[in-house]
Parts: sequence; C-alpha cells; structure tokens
Amino acid sequence: MDNFAQFYQEGGGFMHAIALCAVLGAGVMIERFIFLFFRFNVNGGQFFNQVQKLVMANNIDRAIKLCNAADKAALARVIKAGLTRANKGEADIAAAIEESMLEVGPAISKRIPMIAAVANIATMLGLLGTIFGMIEAFTAVATVSADQRSTALARGIGIAINTTGFGLMVAIPLLAAHIFISNLAKKISDEVDLYSVKLENLLSARVRQG
Repeated sequence: MDNFAQFYQEGGGFMHAIALCAVLGAGVMIERFIFLFFRFNVNGGQFFNQVQKLVMANNIDRAIKLCNAADKAALARVIKAGLTRANKGEADIAAAIEESMLEVGPAISKRIPMIAAVANIATMLGLLGTIFGMIEAFTAVATVSADQRSTALARGIGIAINTTGFGLMVAIPLLAAHIFISNLAKKISDEVDLYSVKLENLLSARVRQG
C-alpha cells in the first residue's frame, strides 16, 4: 500500500485525472454488468420453449403471466408485447413486436461504448503525463544546478513512467470488461432478434388457423 501511495504521488497531477477515469469507468462497468446480467438476461431458448408450449395449448394468459414474472428481461418484454396482440391480425402482432424491440434495443447497448472511451482517455492521459514528465526531465538537465540535477531528473522520469503505467493499469481491465459486457449485450440482442421472429411466425400461424 505504501509503495502504491509513493507510486501515485510521484506520478504528479495526471494521476488524479487517471484515477477519476478509473472511478468513472468502474461505475459504468458495474452498473452495466448488473443491469444486463441480472435484469435483462434470461435463458432465451428455455424461456421461448415455455412460451411456445403455452401458445400452442392456446393458453395466452399464462404465457403473458410467464413474461410478467421476468418483466425486466428484454426478451420477456418483447414476447409479452406480441402476446398481448395474439388475437389481433398479423400486422398488429408484427407492429407490437417491432415497437417493443425498438424500445429495448437502446436500453441493451446504453453506455457500453463509454467504458471503452474512458479506457482510451486513461491511456491518452498516461501518455500525456509521459510527455510532460520527459519535458520536465530535459528541462531539469538544462537549467538546474549539478547537485540538484539528479533529483529533478528522477522526478521527471517518475512522472513519465508512472503516469503511463497507471494509465495502462486502468485501461486494460476496462477494455477487458468492455469486451465481456459487449458480448453479453450482443447475446441478449441476438436472442431478442431470433425469438421475436419465432414468436411472430408462431402467432401468425395461429391467426391463420383461426
């Protein structure tokens, strides 16, 4: 802990900006993970199979109740929208499903690009700190007295190395989290696309059969 405190102090003012990026990025990362994994996520195949059995048994009300039990999940919201129009025409069913998909789509991808953006900013701040550190080091060599030169040079090099290192320490985990969360969002989005089409076909066939 003492070593990190010294590392942080020697990095200079840019360390504060990078630390702010770490806090901001971690906050968005945690919020997106909780929202997508615990609220928006559902086993798409298993969920749709249950809905399909109920629809084929002409038990639309129970299928809607099943969706209400998982009302935070993106797929459940889209399927419920279609089921509430199950006794309408094919065009009404398709319109309800499409409208619901347009609502949940932005909610799935919301703020995910921000994680990568904050990671890139942390990296750039680290590099900027490196440039300022090297400028300070070279200025020290040219301007300070010989007995103070080594101290000033060490300070400039410390800023240069520490800011780059800290920037990468923040950016790498955030980029890894961005990949994981993006893949999770894509999985949810793909399931919504797939099973919304399956539901539309299922309900349309039911309407045509009378």
